[in-house]
Amino acid sequence: MLKVRKAANLQAKWSAFPHQLDAFEAIKDLPYAAVFHEQGLGKTKIGLDLALSWLDRDIVDSVLVVAKKSLIANWRSEVATHSHLTPRILGQDRNANFFAFNSPVRLYLMHYEALVSERKRLDLFLRTRRVGVLLDEAQKIKNPNTRISRALHALADGFVRRVIMTGTPVANRPYDLWSQVRFLDGGKSLGHDFTDFKRALDLTNELARDTERATAFASDLDRLFDKISHFSIRETKKTAGLNLPGKTIQNVECQLESSQAEMYNQFRYELAAVVVQEGRAVLDDAEGLLKRLLRLVQVASNPATIDQSYKAQPGKLLYLDNLVHEAVDAGDKVIVWTSFTANADFLGLHLAEFGAVVVHGGLSLGVREEALATFKTNPECQVLVATPGAAKEGLTLTVANHAVFFDRSFSLDDYLQAQDRIHRISQDKPCHVTNLVATGTVDAWVDALLAAKHLAAQLGQGDITRREYDRRADYAFGDMVRDVLQLDGAVEQ
Repeated sequence: MLKVRKAANLQAKWSAFPHQLDAFEAIKDLPYAAVFHEQGLGKTKIGLDLALSWLDRDIVDSVLVVAKKSLIANWRSEVATHSHLTPRILGQDRNANFFAFNSPVRLYLMHYEALVSERKRLDLFLRTRRVGVLLDEAQKIKNPNTRISRALHALADGFVRRVIMTGTPVANRPYDLWSQVRFLDGGKSLGHDFTDFKRALDLTNELARDTERATAFASDLDRLFDKISHFSIRETKKTAGLNLPGKTIQNVECQLESSQAEMYNQFRYELAAVVVQEGRAVLDDAEGLLKRLLRLVQVASNPATIDQSYKAQPGKLLYLDNLVHEAVDAGDKVIVWTSFTANADFLGLHLAEFGAVVVHGGLSLGVREEALATFKTNPECQVLVATPGAAKEGLTLTVANHAVFFDRSFSLDDYLQAQDRIHRISQDKPCHVTNLVATGTVDAWVDALLAAKHLAAQLGQGDITRREYDRRADYAFGDMVRDVLQLDGAVEQ
């Protein structure tokens, strides 16, 4: 076995907050553990303290941190802030990876896609060295059938220490937890059959009409966290005792612009509309249920995202302008969230007078990092327009204290992670989250669906009691979607 020379300094540079120290003490000696602290409570610090402890006590020779590609630079910065280690990056350069695997490295950083491409070599590496692993944003492996999940499940037993970290373990629906926990214990706690687990913990539209099924769902959900509590820790901002500024959430009702309303009704009632794409008139057929829902969300947000001939101002724009002006006049910064890259570009141009910068998946990592740095450091840059997929995780954006959702997807993870970029440790101003909701549209269903998903997540994660869940549970989204789509069947999201 290759032994790695002990580093000169394996001490942390900064002391942990009490809730971080409690978490560290609770799991430092466990072979596997889950850190489910709410986003914004400093899970990175907990993970790095665990890594340093494993190394210092000679439990492992090396630690591998696996994160999303967009967060590798952020992790490198956090490592420098909290430790004396210099991490080695494992990326897509296989030659560089070869030398890294054969070097006396204490800490490796690797993104999920690179792990898949290096799976065979990593398997050999784990046979020659004692390695501990930290999976950051572990909801990345919520689907057990992806290549990334299958690779990690196959490699799991080769790690001498395994820790998963995420603030949203129930990222969208309760069954998202199964694959993450399987990486830790091989199926001991939540069973070996994902199909059975999913069937019992599926937040379906049918719960609105089936009382018996709804009761069984709530009972299974109530028992979920107890099954994993012996190796899982969870703190929320309330239970952690942090003195964070308050966070208020409000919905602002908006009226669709007239031609926008006409297009919306075409997709709702006629299942299609003639739109202009690349200078040509085409029939956009939205007969598929998921596609219809997405199209309705897009049209309620900004028809120009699908029809280049749309030149009017979408109805939500006036409300957004008012919110941004009020915030900027008060000396605050604003993040505007949208699910669509074309919309992000449009809104960035529209808000150019505020020095707006844009971050979305269509931009290179370098461009995104530059935009984020500008937003954080330049007082003339008062607005960031971003898509959740490109900026919802691992980033501290507490220079802003306003988050405006121009539109929202069906993903609970997108919504919670995005809004908590501003409400976290180091924020010193009250935070304001505003959802723009187009009256009489699919937006009302999205709001009800996300509320139901959030409540289910809270019970499944142990944040609330069964009594509180039963008092607030509302499965109305199951009937609302039928009205939104003008149909008698159902659709799952």
